Amino acid sequence: SKSCLSSSNQNWELFQLYSPDLTECFQMSLLSWFPSIYLWIAFPLYFLYLKRSNRGYIMMSLLNRVKTVVGVILWIVCWTDLFSSFHELQQGTVLSPLFFVTPLVVGITMLLATFLIQYERLRGVQSSGVLFVFWLLSVLCAIVRFRSKILKGGITDKLRFTTFCISFALIVIELLLSCFNEKAPLFSSVDTDPNPCPEPSAGFLSTITFWWFTSMAIKGYKNPLESKDLWSLNKRDTSDVIVPNLLKEWEREKAKVESYVDKQRVQGVATYSKSPSAAEANHVDGAPEEAEVLLSEQPKAKQPSFLRALLRSFGPYFLIGSAYKLLQDLITFVNPVLLRMLISFTKQKGVPTWWGFALSFLMFSCAVLQTLILHQHFQYCFVTGMNLRTGITGAIYRKSLVITNAAKRSSTVGEIVNLMSVDAQRFQDLTTFLNMLWSAPLQIILALYFLWQNLGPSVLAGVAVMVLLIPLNAAIVMKTRAFQVEQMQYKDSRIKLMNEILNGIKVLKLYAWENSFKDKVLEIRQKELNVLRKMAYLGALSTVAWTSAPFLVALTSFAVYVMVDENNVLDAEKAFVSLSLFNILRFPLNMLPQVISSVAQASVSLKRIQQFLSHDELDPDVVDRKNTAADFAVTVTNGKFSWAKKDPATLHNINLMVPQGSLLAVVGHVGCGKSSLVCALLGEMEKLEGEISILGSVAYVPQQAWIQNATLRDNILFGQPYNECKYRAVLDACALTPDLDVLPGGDMTEIGEKGINLSGGQRQRVSLARALYNDADVYLLDDPLSAVDAHVAKHIFDKVIGPEGKLAGKTRILVTHGISFLPQVNNILVMVEGSVSEMGSYQDLLKQNGAFAEFLRNYALEDITEEDEALVAMIEEEEPFPEDALSNHIDMVDNEPSVNEARRQFIRQISVISADSENPRKMSVRMRRCSERKHVELPPEKKRDQGEKLIQAEKAETGRVKLKVFWEYTRAVGPLLSIFICFLYGCQNAASIGANIWLSQWTNDALDNRTEENKHMRVGVYASLGILQGILVLICSFTLNLGGIAAARKLHSGLLENKFHTPQSFYDTTPIGRIINRFSKDIYVIDEVLPSTVLMFLGTFFSSMSTMIVIISSTPIFAVVIAPLALIYFFVQRFYVATSRQLKRLESVSRSPIYSHFSETITGTSVIRAFGRHNAFVLLSDLKVDENQKSCYPGIVSNRWLGVRIEFIGNCIVLFAALFAVIGKDSLSPGLVGLSVSYALQVTMSLNWMVRMTSDLESNIVAVERVKEYSETETEAPWDVEDKKPPPEWPQTGKVEFLNYSVRYREGLDLVLKNLTLSIKGGEKIGIVGRTGAGKSSMTLCLFRLLEAASGEITVDGVKISEIGLHDLRSKLTIIPQEPVLFSGDLRMNLDPFEKYSDDEVWRALELSHLKKFVANHPSKLNLECTEGGENLSVGQRQLVCLARALLRKTRILILDEATAAIDLETDDLIQSTIRTQFEDCTVFTIAHRLNTIMDYTRVLVLDKGRIAEFDTPANLIAQKGIFYGMAKDAGLAS
Repeated sequence: SKSCLSSSNQNWELFQLYSPDLTECFQMSLLSWFPSIYLWIAFPLYFLYLKRSNRGYIMMSLLNRVKTVVGVILWIVCWTDLFSSFHELQQGTVLSPLFFVTPLVVGITMLLATFLIQYERLRGVQSSGVLFVFWLLSVLCAIVRFRSKILKGGITDKLRFTTFCISFALIVIELLLSCFNEKAPLFSSVDTDPNPCPEPSAGFLSTITFWWFTSMAIKGYKNPLESKDLWSLNKRDTSDVIVPNLLKEWEREKAKVESYVDKQRVQGVATYSKSPSAAEANHVDGAPEEAEVLLSEQPKAKQPSFLRALLRSFGPYFLIGSAYKLLQDLITFVNPVLLRMLISFTKQKGVPTWWGFALSFLMFSCAVLQTLILHQHFQYCFVTGMNLRTGITGAIYRKSLVITNAAKRSSTVGEIVNLMSVDAQRFQDLTTFLNMLWSAPLQIILALYFLWQNLGPSVLAGVAVMVLLIPLNAAIVMKTRAFQVEQMQYKDSRIKLMNEILNGIKVLKLYAWENSFKDKVLEIRQKELNVLRKMAYLGALSTVAWTSAPFLVALTSFAVYVMVDENNVLDAEKAFVSLSLFNILRFPLNMLPQVISSVAQASVSLKRIQQFLSHDELDPDVVDRKNTAADFAVTVTNGKFSWAKKDPATLHNINLMVPQGSLLAVVGHVGCGKSSLVCALLGEMEKLEGEISILGSVAYVPQQAWIQNATLRDNILFGQPYNECKYRAVLDACALTPDLDVLPGGDMTEIGEKGINLSGGQRQRVSLARALYNDADVYLLDDPLSAVDAHVAKHIFDKVIGPEGKLAGKTRILVTHGISFLPQVNNILVMVEGSVSEMGSYQDLLKQNGAFAEFLRNYALEDITEEDEALVAMIEEEEPFPEDALSNHIDMVDNEPSVNEARRQFIRQISVISADSENPRKMSVRMRRCSERKHVELPPEKKRDQGEKLIQAEKAETGRVKLKVFWEYTRAVGPLLSIFICFLYGCQNAASIGANIWLSQWTNDALDNRTEENKHMRVGVYASLGILQGILVLICSFTLNLGGIAAARKLHSGLLENKFHTPQSFYDTTPIGRIINRFSKDIYVIDEVLPSTVLMFLGTFFSSMSTMIVIISSTPIFAVVIAPLALIYFFVQRFYVATSRQLKRLESVSRSPIYSHFSETITGTSVIRAFGRHNAFVLLSDLKVDENQKSCYPGIVSNRWLGVRIEFIGNCIVLFAALFAVIGKDSLSPGLVGLSVSYALQVTMSLNWMVRMTSDLESNIVAVERVKEYSETETEAPWDVEDKKPPPEWPQTGKVEFLNYSVRYREGLDLVLKNLTLSIKGGEKIGIVGRTGAGKSSMTLCLFRLLEAASGEITVDGVKISEIGLHDLRSKLTIIPQEPVLFSGDLRMNLDPFEKYSDDEVWRALELSHLKKFVANHPSKLNLECTEGGENLSVGQRQLVCLARALLRKTRILILDEATAAIDLETDDLIQSTIRTQFEDCTVFTIAHRLNTIMDYTRVLVLDKGRIAEFDTPANLIAQKGIFYGMAKDAGLAS
């Protein structure tokens, strides 16, 4: 055994000989022990891991039995050796101790392995990596021993040879068996899951090569993948697991900070006060000033760290990935060492070729190992990133449901959505490279160490260049960061503006304001592009630094090395090994600044997210729900409330007690705090002082109905279980039954975002129905009757709210403007400027003769008495409510063209029925009951299939991206420029190959000892070639970026232009989110992602080509191998691209619902909270996120799958390059060998990137396709027609004529107006009335040409409106639309975006619209900022702003889509009188809901089913006793 050590030295000498062999002693000891050592080291860690993770046990299977038996036999075989050694010892033979130790060690190890086989089965492990590696090592070691046994010939020790052969065979069997998989464990989730992910059950080999993904790749290649093909998420990646985990950690962080702050505060207070007890007193209710002083003197408050919470939640899993990275970094450096051996091998003559082959295969296996480990690392990192995004999204969503209004105001909806989309995404991107923070320095240190060995101190010159480049890179990165922040701001404001424009597009069209807003967008866009251009300059610089760095480093190192010392000769070994090390260096050096910048970006995001998550939350205990003073359902004592802690109080000294089961009406002027009172009761406002308590659950109907993008039924059920009877009753009470028949799919009709395909009144009624269906104890109704017609309002009051209604017996608080209902309520509360002026019953208040009595006396007293009479008359009739009035006056607010054909048909049928029975009023009760019953029994299927979905699903493109799209992009960049760019790339690569070939010639000088004479020439040419390459790179990336920006400008302006010219019908059928997506996500891709993707693609493509050229030119035989490898490459690439592109598309389609649901939630938080649906919405959001991650996860794996396969091809190229170099070594110079193998070592990287870039390019170019799709939708008529311009003073009189005019909403739908012919003289006042769907709103839309004529025409003052430009027409008409839309910006801009009018004119308009007082009292006067959608004005004030707009424009023709619904009667009167005085000489069309407003008009037009039914003065019409008379009678205006 002494000889064992000395003999190990012989081993290395043997290596260089002809047929090498290891000594017997070495084989017996280290070689046999090696696998055992590995297993014993791995065992404790693995055992702990198995103990902790239990997946259920696996039944004994044949496979398992065989493995176990083989293990036991192996143990027996080993110990047979041991016992035979003992036997020989007894015989007196002298044996080395190895003969005892080795069998003993190996035997025990085999037992351990057998134990693990069983233990794994019990813990549910289906395939074991640890054992697989053990068997693999055992086989490798055994092969070496087997070979030497055969080489020796003559077998001396028969027994040992036999046992060795048996064990060798058994080990091979074990290795093969461990490639197979066990069945799934019992009771695992796999059985229940319809489409489980094959990963958890995949074998070890399958896991490390990602073979389990192949099935999806094949499926995706055959047909485009659909969402049903996706696997379910692994349990640990779902929101249920991740988000609670993260929130738990975050709560811990917050608790820590709170306790810290409390400690500080207690200490602080203690130092200031006399005694601790006094401090306590202070703390509770002592002198506030003192406490304030203390707080201000405290150190800056400590923020809870979200980062720590993230680390605790996701750190451990991420560290596994880091361990893989460490391993990979170490293996990276084996290849340069092998390269050196290979080059020195080619130099020596007479060395056995097997040595060269061995080196080639070692290089190959080393590279393969590196590939497998690297991709495991990536897998861990990416999955962590995915989980991070899930966690952050979930946390933000949950937070957004509970933040205060003040916090919500500090960030717009868009910004919060950005937190979720952009910032969470940044974290996901960062995790991929986070490990580079420690790995890059490690790689740099190792590389420098090997370089020092190679070139000695000259390396320092190269290092100096690198160090100099770092600050340059860092500076570029910092500057880019600053630009990015600036650009983000522009982008945010542009998207915010676009969002508003699209929300108010109808108003922009009606007012002809498009140009003003287009210029605003383009102005922001121009700033954005300027920043992008600056970023492009920087980008070009950094690309140069990136590509030229390795070259400069090599140049300086080699030059210094050669110049320093005469004896330093640059030979192939030194040059190419150094080059390959420099190439390894290149990656960490370039990554470091990028990672640092990513970290900086993520830290900005982290701050934003942390700030959002630290916002104040609404105090759930503001409203005391536990108070059990049984008589009063709602009590408020000394209430003082504001919208934010710092704001002045909106409501003060509110005292209010509402007895249980009573109905309280809240009345008052616009903006006196009625809605605020309701919000305060909901706990939405900050309570400054006082107490609120509410008994029982609450249901809330907001003033502006909040409708979800779901079916009508879901909107009403709002998460309650469906109960047919109750549901029908609710629909009837809310007058929704007739609407259902009109909607295309009945109650299964999909409602668009924000309830776009319902009219205002329908929305309001759905909102009311939701509250009614949700049986609550207290009902807070914020003006629910404003948006509906008088009849319907009456019906709803009687059936739902009033003393006889469904809610009788519940506590109801009703904010209202409708005087007619006041006599029937229990109590009335009068609000004046934020406080309660008086409260009491109707009679009491009249007697008190206060503000209320005054208010009533001025208004419609006679109106009320009349209505009362009408009511009595109605009760006397046998039906509770006139049938046709109900079904057809459902709602006169029919301003949405998108309600489909079925509705028209239905109305037609109804009208036919009512025409048939001569006097529908007398239709007997019995018949009516029948019809009702019939209605209920309508089978739901029938209804559903008529329902054509209003909003078509967004189509995900399938199949390959068409070449046309690439051509579109090339055209946008400029075809000539594109060709020029490719040419530059070719030149740049030629320069780089030139430099390297020159280097290989230079190294060959060393062989001929010609190094002296042309040293300077060698260095000079090498330098100039390299510098030329650098310059070309600069020009390249520069032109490419400029081309990209030009393309971005063209595509965006095309899209914008088209969207402003798109007809209104497009917006009615397309969700806004989808259009916004084009402007944000897709334009972002075109701006920033595409140019860099194209840059990378061209770079990798040309470098892969140049590698092939180099290898083929040095070893032509390599061309033979290229064909099969290229074929495999092509196949893998096609499989991958097909699957991955589709996955990306699915991912982006499933991503928008997350954000649209989120923004919907934010707008509806108060409703969600009031109904207590918080958890249900959280669940819904989680579902949507998981759905998105379902397509994200296979996307990640597909990249790994690809990577392993492509890198394998790259590794094959290395292998063949080395093999052919070995075969042809006699004819090759060492310089060429070095050149071709070092190029081959680089190729893996560029091949891999090339596929990825091809795929990225295909997925990103889709953005161009999507933008193009929306820039080519059909447009409306031109805005200006030059040769048909009307005279500037047109229309002078305002005479309007309809000639045989017919119109339909969209192609293929029925006519809405049929052959109207009427003539209206200038200055007439026309009231338009009619049932829902009679075409009232359509008539106004026709005047503005939002709807184009189907036949006939309209002339205004003799000018045919169909011939002039839209702007010429629309700017000469004025409309006061039904829904007041304001844009964010100052009030001045909202009234006069083109700045045509002077300030005095604007003030005059405000005065006439009764806003002057409000605006003048505001500190910023006309520059009063309106928030998004004008949220900071009350609805009534917004309506007045629209009136002011009309007064400013003051055109000859005014159209009033009666919007007086949201205004109290007093203001209503003011508006009416303003219109009468100010528009005295104008033609006025009013679509009336309250007949009393039009009773004094010149003429009234009654429409029915799109035709003129009656047209005359109101008096004549009443005398005619026709339709108008019926309506007037219902409204109590005619007897």
